[in-house]
Amino acid sequence: MGSEQNSRIKSLMPTGLLGRSLLILMTPMLLLQIVTVLIFFERHWDTVARQLSRGLAGDVAYVIDYLGEYPDKEHYVWLQHSARAHMQLDIAFEPDEILEEQTTEPPLGLVSEELFVALTERVQRPFYFNLDLDNRRLEIRVQFKEGVISIVAPRKRLYSSTTYIFFMWIAGSALILYGVAVIFMRNQVRPIRRLAKAADQFGRGVNVGDFKPEGAAEVRMAASSFMSMRDRIVRHLSQRTALLAGVSHDLRTPLTRMKLELAMQQSSPGIDALKQDVIDMERMVDAYLAFARGEEGEKAELTDIGKLLTDQVGEALRDGQQIDLHIEDSLEMDLRPQSLRRCVSNIMSNAGRYANNLSVRAGRRGQDYEIVFDDDGPGIPADKREEVFKPFFRLEESRNQATGGVGLGMTIARDSARGHGGEVHLEDAPGGGLRVRLVLPIGH
Repeated sequence: MGSEQNSRIKSLMPTGLLGRSLLILMTPMLLLQIVTVLIFFERHWDTVARQLSRGLAGDVAYVIDYLGEYPDKEHYVWLQHSARAHMQLDIAFEPDEILEEQTTEPPLGLVSEELFVALTERVQRPFYFNLDLDNRRLEIRVQFKEGVISIVAPRKRLYSSTTYIFFMWIAGSALILYGVAVIFMRNQVRPIRRLAKAADQFGRGVNVGDFKPEGAAEVRMAASSFMSMRDRIVRHLSQRTALLAGVSHDLRTPLTRMKLELAMQQSSPGIDALKQDVIDMERMVDAYLAFARGEEGEKAELTDIGKLLTDQVGEALRDGQQIDLHIEDSLEMDLRPQSLRRCVSNIMSNAGRYANNLSVRAGRRGQDYEIVFDDDGPGIPADKREEVFKPFFRLEESRNQATGGVGLGMTIARDSARGHGGEVHLEDAPGGGLRVRLVLPIGH
């Protein structure tokens, strides 16, 4: 039960740095304001309400005592005039009337309770009061022997304007403080977001050369470390690619000489086998170099995925594959087109090696763009699907290049997808065979 409550509370908490920072800043301020308001209600408003209620009850007691002492008409007229002029009270006498209802228990509300206590102490007669006579007035009715006296007073005799001023001050200052906090925290979070965006772009091969450290000292330090890491990675990849390119060139030279020597030899079973071995060696050298090079040197550019798929499927159709292409909606994204071409080509080549028919569907799926390849081949066992992404792993255990390839196709495909921030998933196709789902995130 406790873990469920904790998970529910965590789900309500903000997940972003800006939201959490504002929560950390505003929670103490909000608690301080709550404590201040409680103290105000407990002390200030209680004191003010008590004093105002006693003052009004004292004026009512004076009017009642005066009428009890001087019940004649002349004194009554003088009291009406004097009470209206000096105490803001309107007095009306209702002869032979009886109070239909009396206030015998304190009503709910701080002001009502204080007025009930004050009238009970000073008037000592049956009374009834209505604080909501209208928007500006209240009424107090007191029972006499000869009838009922009605006293109407302004509501401001019981309610202090300082209460509303205090609440307006609290609310206004809170809004100003919260607004300033939001502005400052957004300025502090912005460099972190820029750093995260730059790291994501660099991971997808987008040029981030204009990135400059900014913000707090810790954020600048992280940005500087990121730039140093970026330079080291770029330098390492350049050196690796140059080394492999040199090795490839050095290997191609003796392979070319071997091909020339073999071409000059008379055809025989041994010579033909050597020729095939040289061709396989060239194919392996090209595959190894493509795997090691990855996306090195290729810059991201705005690419129409629909057109790219159409071109790749067209090449596969010319090579004899049976492919059904359906593009639900095309999309232009910042991609490395050659890298994505290698990814799509390797997936379709694997399908063409083991299946007779291939279906390719592409379209938006929420925040991603998905390309789904469904074939009718034998598929891949569930416990081997992660293994096929390892370099040089082949389900076909022989080293025959004609039947199993080099074992780098799916490795290159996943590296390319992850280089674009996406992923390659292997699943069961609905009609049997293998489903390869290429996911590319949109909006990075």
